[in-house]
Amino acid sequence: MTEGHSPLRYVSTRGSGPVDFRAATLSGLAPDGGLFMPDRWPESEPLFRRTAGAGYVETAAHVLTRLGGDSLPIGASSELAADAYRTFLHPEVAPVRRLRDGLHLLELFHGPTLAFKDFALQVLARLFDRFLELDGRRALVLCATSGDTGAAAIEACRGRRAMAIVVLHPEARIAPLQRRLMTTVDDPAVFNVAIEGTFDSCQSLVKQAFADEVLRRECGLLAVNSINWSRIAAQAAYYVHAANRIGGPPPVFAVPSGNFGDCYAGHVAACMGLGVAGLIVGTNRNDILARFFETGRYHPGTVHRTLSPAMDIQVASNFERLLYEIRDREPDAVQRDMAGLARGQAICVTARERAETGKRFKGSMVTEDQTIHTMRDIRDLCGVQIDPHTAVGIAAARLAGALDRNYRATAAPVIALATAHPAKFPDAVRQALSEEPETPEPLARCMEAPERVTTLPADYTRLADHLRRAAAAAAPAP
Repeated sequence: MTEGHSPLRYVSTRGSGPVDFRAATLSGLAPDGGLFMPDRWPESEPLFRRTAGAGYVETAAHVLTRLGGDSLPIGASSELAADAYRTFLHPEVAPVRRLRDGLHLLELFHGPTLAFKDFALQVLARLFDRFLELDGRRALVLCATSGDTGAAAIEACRGRRAMAIVVLHPEARIAPLQRRLMTTVDDPAVFNVAIEGTFDSCQSLVKQAFADEVLRRECGLLAVNSINWSRIAAQAAYYVHAANRIGGPPPVFAVPSGNFGDCYAGHVAACMGLGVAGLIVGTNRNDILARFFETGRYHPGTVHRTLSPAMDIQVASNFERLLYEIRDREPDAVQRDMAGLARGQAICVTARERAETGKRFKGSMVTEDQTIHTMRDIRDLCGVQIDPHTAVGIAAARLAGALDRNYRATAAPVIALATAHPAKFPDAVRQALSEEPETPEPLARCMEAPERVTTLPADYTRLADHLRRAAAAAAPAP
């Protein structure tokens, strides 16, 4: 805590609060349906300079402490970060690889489920453990996944005394390897549910569950989706780490985006004082974010299946956090916007608001052909396989003018976030490269194991009944 400042507190984008970091973590979604935000940005530029030569664990611990306030002192965050990242497969945790002049790849796929979600969820599960133990309570973790979140959440939460977990995924709409990383986990406190609908259907059901105060208390629901602020806090650390690793002028980050949480974490790091030249928001055909940054109009369209299924989303749940800032932190304005969106109306910002937002964010929609060509180009030019989501981010940087046609930076250095191992999307790799990706051991194991999954319609009453049964089945024997 900075001398002379009150402790950092969290408020809802729709007006409730303030609460401390611990309460925001355990609540996930605010009681009024909004998302938690810090009541101010902790200024950390001197801290970022001090961590320039630090390893990933030390950097993460300092970022978490700055955002955790009095709920997470540096000793606790250092111990937590060391434990969270000890099983990662690369000694640097998040290595930064130079691909071309001014183009760098931040490899975020060395965790236990080979995706960037491991960085946040390994931390979040340990925060839950710490805070639940202090409260002497047990909880049921609930989340929706469009691909990687579910496996990462299960891997982080399995085997923990105070938690069971239920994960919703859209039936037949995620990659087979992503599904099997979840459904082959043999643990009595892990429950997988295939929802007959899209990811947006799953996300809507999760929000309904957290808005149901009776069910929430009865089951002790906890949120691990990126609506939980602690995930954003944990992800902000790798932006600091990557910028420190390459040194030099502030970089542009190219981020494949669906729910907008990953990209928003880069914005958080910038608001805390990290030098960031820009954030490029790459979308596939499901381009609600790219359209917003281009036109200032936010309105969901039809969900389309693509080669990058984790981004097949038309309602970006973390957009509300940015909207709160665009509306000058006026919760009444956010409530009106979100109520209108629920009625099918578009959210529109003024020309001034759009221009201000455009100082940091640019959005680009990437076609399927552009995704394939980018995967092929990076393999041919750099000798590196990338997954289709990473390709969307790099292609978006070209479309935004941050990279030239030969993938060299045109001005500021570009750091592209590699969000998943290419082996998680073998069909896309075969289509783009006419070759097989190398299959890491965790993926090979899950292809042989039996699956455990329940299929439900996109009906809240049916889901609520299932959650009650899951909570009862996973409760420890007296």
